[in-house]
Amino acid sequence: MLKAIIRRPRLAALAAALAGSAALGGCMTATPYQPATAASRLGYWDEQIESNRFRVSFAGNTLTARETVERYLLYRAAELTVQHGFDHFILVSRDTETRTETYRTPGAFGPGPWGGWSPYWRFYRPRWGWRSWDPFWDDPFWRDRDWDYRTVRQYEAVAEIVLGHGPKPGDNVRAFDAREVLNRLGPQIQMPSSR
Repeated sequence: MLKAIIRRPRLAALAAALAGSAALGGCMTATPYQPATAASRLGYWDEQIESNRFRVSFAGNTLTARETVERYLLYRAAELTVQHGFDHFILVSRDTETRTETYRTPGAFGPGPWGGWSPYWRFYRPRWGWRSWDPFWDDPFWRDRDWDYRTVRQYEAVAEIVLGHGPKPGDNVRAFDAREVLNRLGPQIQMPSSR
């Protein structure tokens, strides 16, 4: 009986920890295909330049692959073409920008509640006397183990497109049939989950 009483709070705590981990893990997903907002620039946005010319962009978060960002850009260009009553679009210009940031944080044995504790050995060498060796502070490669490095990349694809009526020009490799792009890329597009 006493064991059952003790186990219930442990199970409740374990269940709460698992639920919290699942909720936090659900927040960490790649940017879905969605319009960008003023609060978050993640997603697509477009700007009409002329009656048949647009600037289109898609920005992903740090978990969104470059290929996904470029795929969503093409999908948005095709979607925009059909929405305005056109049949094909031509990529006048296209670029994918990469924003890279490297974060440096102290390593596991840096300053903390133990004052930077780490294993430490002393040894005697007849020619040089007593020496010490510390696997974390005496790094032969300029003490790179003192820090943890993490590089984060974020991609944004930008294109300028010109919309056209009728079949796409066969001699232009930058021309795309909008409905065919929608049909081929549609199954690979991740829409935002409804809340």
